[in-house]
Amino acid sequence: MLALGAAGVAFGGRGEQAAEGLLAPIRRGDPTGLTDLVPVGGFRYYTVVDSVQKLGPADYRLRVHGLVDQARTLSLADLGRMRQTTLVRDFQCVTGWRVGNVRWSGVLLRDLLDAVGVQPAARALTLRSFDGSYTESLTLAQATRPDVLVALRMLDAPVTHDHGGPVRLYVAPMYGYKSIKWLGEIEAVAAVEPGYWERRGYDVDGWIGRSNGRDDDPV
Repeated sequence: MLALGAAGVAFGGRGEQAAEGLLAPIRRGDPTGLTDLVPVGGFRYYTVVDSVQKLGPADYRLRVHGLVDQARTLSLADLGRMRQTTLVRDFQCVTGWRVGNVRWSGVLLRDLLDAVGVQPAARALTLRSFDGSYTESLTLAQATRPDVLVALRMLDAPVTHDHGGPVRLYVAPMYGYKSIKWLGEIEAVAAVEPGYWERRGYDVDGWIGRSNGRDDDPV
């Protein structure tokens, strides 16, 4: 299954069609982690583990640490008290499907990094999901763009568990596998550490339109 997912990136439409046909009966194992909650042209639900613990507002914590001046562990309420930003952008999966004009709200990742004070030695972020398995990476330049959110809301409601809630990342100019679900940890590091799907063949820099050789670049 993982090999077929990588083939979709390496070989474009033919690889994606083959993977889509074989994976259709199980629909679990895609990096984006979304579901067919919208009947037509909507999100799809995929995970890399069998199940993910559901965390409520009282249970959720986001650990921010590594090469920072002041490591912090933030609750959902802490994040809600920070300056909120809203973006209306598409969500694009590397396998080809897209949901247009999704409203996202939350804390700009760069605002969160400013709050902890990223040290000069830091060049990248390692992001970890509280599912215990999924990881992602961003360079510091990518992470501090004005269209990268620690998302608390999407579709005009709190981010649901199936959509990666209560908190997920949203990286607007990159494919969905970069927008890590169930965000539990952000570590500032000296160099990029390839994430879960990147170790299995996906591009480390997953810019839309530049990774699968087919999609238009919306940036």
